[in-house]
Amino acid sequence: MRADARRNRERLLAAARKVFDERGIDAALDEVARRAGIGNATLYRHFPTRRDLIVAVYADEVADLCGRGEALLAADSPGAALAEWLRLFVSHVAAKRELALAIEGERSALFEQWHRAVSDTAAALLARARRDGAARDDVDVADLVALATGIAVVDPGGERTEALLSLVRLGLAPR
Repeated sequence: MRADARRNRERLLAAARKVFDERGIDAALDEVARRAGIGNATLYRHFPTRRDLIVAVYADEVADLCGRGEALLAADSPGAALAEWLRLFVSHVAAKRELALAIEGERSALFEQWHRAVSDTAAALLARARRDGAARDDVDVADLVALATGIAVVDPGGERTEALLSLVRLGLAPR
């Protein structure tokens, strides 16, 4: 992809993130193009359908979440790094649920890929916390991801998130 086309794509994705966050996924795509400073034709050349744009935005969000997890692997405290990533993951699920629901089922292979990336990130952070003595050896990464997802679903506004994550941390702690 040419450098200018890549820049346009990135500008469109950044604008779409903001517009979808502010107005939901049914927001006018003209607004996305306007905010990106790019014409509608360029938007549709990159993303022929609204669904294509939603998938690209969600893929970027998952990549960002996993990238932040990878950066946390270098943190001084593995237990604190895992706790921070769980907080980021809960926030991601709560904030991006509309995007995920809009594409769920239609693109199951993509969801499997995204779920695997999230699970791999969680597994790496959990393994590091285990080696440091900050997490029990019998905690399953799938259970950890399910717990964090559950917190986001039952508390999308985040009023109880810290209290619920505190309970998860207590459950992770070695006995």
